[in-house]
Amino acid sequence: MERRMCWGEKRYYSLDYYLKETFHEKLYKLSLNAGCTCPNRDGTCGSRGCIFCSRGGSGDFAASPFLSIAEQLRSEKARIASKYRGHAYIAYFQAYTNTYGPVNVLERAFFQAIEDPEVKVLSIATRPDCLPPEILNLLGRLNRIKPVWIELGLQTIHASTAAYIRRGYPLSVFEEAVRTLRAIGISVIVHTILYLPGESKAQMLETIEYLNLQEIQGIKLQLLHVLRDTDLYNDYQRYPFPLPSMEEYLDFLGTCLCALRPDIVVHRLTGDGPKPLLVAPLWTSNKRLVLNQMGKVFKEKDIWQGKTCRTL
Repeated sequence: MERRMCWGEKRYYSLDYYLKETFHEKLYKLSLNAGCTCPNRDGTCGSRGCIFCSRGGSGDFAASPFLSIAEQLRSEKARIASKYRGHAYIAYFQAYTNTYGPVNVLERAFFQAIEDPEVKVLSIATRPDCLPPEILNLLGRLNRIKPVWIELGLQTIHASTAAYIRRGYPLSVFEEAVRTLRAIGISVIVHTILYLPGESKAQMLETIEYLNLQEIQGIKLQLLHVLRDTDLYNDYQRYPFPLPSMEEYLDFLGTCLCALRPDIVVHRLTGDGPKPLLVAPLWTSNKRLVLNQMGKVFKEKDIWQGKTCRTL
C-alpha cells in the first residue's frame, strides 16, 4: 500500500469512526441477554463450552436474562446515563449463541430491540454453525428494518488450535456462513483471539491474511484471557503457557494491524475481562493505560492499518 488511509485521529478504521461517518453521531453499545444457550454446552456438539468461555458465555457484562428485552434496554441505558448523554444505541446480543433457539422466541427478542426508536443497529453474536434457513430468513427481515450485524466466533483458522479450544466446527462451516449472510446483505464481524496456546506469530498472521480474503466487514482482535472457573484456567494452573507482556502484545498487534485489509472496520483491539474472574494477563485490566500505550506505540512505529497488506 503506497499511502496511508485517513480515519480521523486514529491509525486504523475504528468502529467509532465508522459510526460517526455512517450515523453522524456516537452510538453506545447496550449488552443484552436473550437467555440462549450454546450447542457446545447443551450436548449437541459439546457439554463444557469453548475452553476459554466463562459460565456467562462471554456475556459477563450483559444485562440480566430474567428481564424482558425492553426492560434490559431501559436498565442498560440507565446504567450508562452518567457517561453517555446521547440517545443512539447498538443493541448487542452478547451472551452465549444468540441464533440458537426457537425462531419465535428469538424473533420476539430481536423485534423488541429494534422497535426501540433509539436503537440504530442490531448486533448479534453467534456461531457459524447456528444459522439455519429459518434464522437467516428472520435476519433478512430484520435487516430490511434496521442494520443487522452478525458477529461470528472464529478465533483461529488452524484446525489443531480449534480442536484444543473445542470450537466444534470446521473452517468450511465458517466460510459457508459468511457467504449466506452476505447473500442477504448482513454485515459480518469476525472475532479472533491472539496468543492461543501453541500458536506462533506466523500462525496468527495467517488467520489475519485468511480473513483479508473473506467478504467480511468487521473484526475483533482480542488477546486471550485466562478466566477463573474455565477449563483454560485449569490448564494454565497445571501447565502455565506463555502470555505476552503489554509491550510484546502491542508490538505484535501493530504487526497484525499493518497486515489487515484497510476497509475492514476494527471493532476491538484489546479486551478487559471481568476483574473478579481475570487470572492473566492482569495488565489488561488497566484499559486506560493499555489504550494510551497503544496510541504511543502505533505513532512511534508508524503503524497504520493496511500498511503491509498483501491483498491490496
